[in-house]
Amino acid sequence: MKQYDFVAVGDMVTDAFIRLQVADEHVDHEMRELCVPFATKIPFESVTEVPAVGNCANAAVAAARLGLSSALVSNQGNDEIGKKQREVLRLEKVGDEYVRDHSGMKSNYHYVLWYKDERTILVKHEDYPYTLPDIGTPKWIYLTSLGPQSLEFHKILELWLVNHPSTQLAFQPGTFQIKLGMQLIELYKRTQIFFCNVDEAREILGVNAPVAGSGESRDDEVLNLMKVLRNLGPEIVCVTDGPKGAYAFDGRTSEAYFMPPYPDKAPPYDRTGAGDAFASTFTSAVILGKGVQEALTWAPINSMSVVQKVGAREGLLTREGLEEYLTKAPPEYNPHRI
Repeated sequence: MKQYDFVAVGDMVTDAFIRLQVADEHVDHEMRELCVPFATKIPFESVTEVPAVGNCANAAVAAARLGLSSALVSNQGNDEIGKKQREVLRLEKVGDEYVRDHSGMKSNYHYVLWYKDERTILVKHEDYPYTLPDIGTPKWIYLTSLGPQSLEFHKILELWLVNHPSTQLAFQPGTFQIKLGMQLIELYKRTQIFFCNVDEAREILGVNAPVAGSGESRDDEVLNLMKVLRNLGPEIVCVTDGPKGAYAFDGRTSEAYFMPPYPDKAPPYDRTGAGDAFASTFTSAVILGKGVQEALTWAPINSMSVVQKVGAREGLLTREGLEEYLTKAPPEYNPHRI
């Protein structure tokens, strides 16, 4: 059995990007809303289908392109979409032997409402019977988005990690895992690197956004969030803040950093997958022996590259491509201690 560096676990999907022509934006209490006319016909510009994506597949491909041996644990239907997804994984040199085809079931298929450079995703996770195959003893497991019926599977994974202490865990929770909250506390305790964005951190911890004018800076708020997340167990906590940048707290040294974004080479075309690119690239850098500060310089580069393309996979870089961007980075592109 091949012993992989990086095994991603999660729900794989195919995304259908529907490019909208007629829509509007509404901002209410910092919440951006996509608005379209109701009870009418909405013209669209194009539809682009991108197979074999979702947080787990995006991460597995990112790791493979950066030079790690990578595989995917996932589920799909025994249908044409599933066949296309498997073809993509093999093309990307991602091990697909742990991907299970389910007869009589559909593969996950999501609709992405794409307007300007942002997207709103209509999601539906098929009700797969989650099982953990014999994956040997990989160096790292990268756990991410699973469906709402997956609680028991998480308990199985918790026990597996207890019995395989040499395997380390990176955890980038999806929507339903965030809603499970402290039901996953044993996984938090066994996590080496944890990823979420600012809003997700607030939801996980059950805290509200600071009141405007309260005197707490953004750095202060995120630092406090990271410290509380660290107390749940993860050694390293990364919290992204969209196009503003990202933060990391190293619980081993109690040092925290803010990392500015890498300058966009062109205006973002589609922001899908930027968070996945950041998290999987940071994790890959750590697996390749980089420290927290150096990993922070790698991750935003892949995020920048991904948003230049449609979908979450096409823009992912090889290690050579990423290091070329590093050589061209401006002097201010460095982690700042907070």
